[in-house]
Amino acid sequence: MKYFSSFLLALLCFGCISIKADVNTESLEQRNTDFNSAEAEIRLVMEAQEIAWNNHDLEGFMDGYWKSDSLKFYGSNGLTKGWQNTLDNYKKGYPTKAESGTLNFVINDISKIEGDNYWVMGEYHLKREVGNADGVFIIIFKKINGEWKIVADMSC
Repeated sequence: MKYFSSFLLALLCFGCISIKADVNTESLEQRNTDFNSAEAEIRLVMEAQEIAWNNHDLEGFMDGYWKSDSLKFYGSNGLTKGWQNTLDNYKKGYPTKAESGTLNFVINDISKIEGDNYWVMGEYHLKREVGNADGVFIIIFKKINGEWKIVADMSC
């Protein structure tokens, strides 16, 4: 009886471990698929922003941002709240193609925060007639109504 109890306990323990490992493997594959899909879609948003910026289409560039008064942009001039205020600042700072130049993003990291929230860390490089400008950013993307939008941006 003693051996039977030990055998049964061992069988239960190993059986649970095996089942748990199978569940974790499947959910890990799903998480990787979800991450890869999110990363690809976020990169597409940022590529569309580069194209719009390089055509001096600031409204098109702003399509990547959440069109909300709750959008937050933190830059060298401090905190700006709201999509329209952010667009107005871009128009003021980059009134012509000479000031906006050609934008290139370098994405150094995309990481999931939780749920449908990701951060992107990277660099921006502007080649301009009035002098080049380079800096770094961290932006927060959130999936809103099926679309990836920037809900917070810190660029300097």
